[in-house]
Amino acid sequence: MRGVFVTGTGTEVGKTVVAAVIARTNAAAGETVAVFKPAVSGLDEGGEPDHALLRRAAGSEQSDDEIAPYRYRAPVSPHLGAELAGERIDPGRLREAALAAASRGDLLVCEGVGGFLVPLTLGYLVRDLARDLGAPVVIAAAPGLGTINHSLLTLEAIRAVGLEVSTVVLTPWPAEPDVVEASNREAIRRLGQVRVEVLPRIDLADPAGWPPLNLMEAAS
Repeated sequence: MRGVFVTGTGTEVGKTVVAAVIARTNAAAGETVAVFKPAVSGLDEGGEPDHALLRRAAGSEQSDDEIAPYRYRAPVSPHLGAELAGERIDPGRLREAALAAASRGDLLVCEGVGGFLVPLTLGYLVRDLARDLGAPVVIAAAPGLGTINHSLLTLEAIRAVGLEVSTVVLTPWPAEPDVVEASNREAIRRLGQVRVEVLPRIDLADPAGWPPLNLMEAAS
């Protein structure tokens, strides 16, 4: 399977944006891109849901179920969303759906949920799905104070299960980074021995205006 698995150092760190820009970059280069996210929460909050943004970015014709097999209204961890909905997330279904999505295109962009150790069930974490798929991992992280610790802990957790970290992407990267942000970028690169890229704030309504984020060379 040729693809990338996008995770984050936590919630609200730009994970979906990074996944969408990777999908858009490769689709614009002429590749058929499939997208996948095991579970989506917070549908009651309004706005474009994550799976819809991923589909639009990739120019995909996948259905909601093909992209995100489990979708919940409350903004909670997937295992709790499933509990509130009276169901249980099936890891086997997730693996099968991800592989089916991968078979649809040249590249699969899979986005996790929250951080790397978020539970999909109390016995199957985002980490376990990433390990089952085996794709190189891209980490989305905030550029500001605290990101060195969060990024290095996430790097350590990913490498501990034998997965490759392709890149850390700091976003939204300011037009004029301050001394802390610039230092954070260099510290993560040196301490983590990892490629670090940056992504500015983008207009989600205008994919044609998104800057490219071509990470496949690093992930291959």
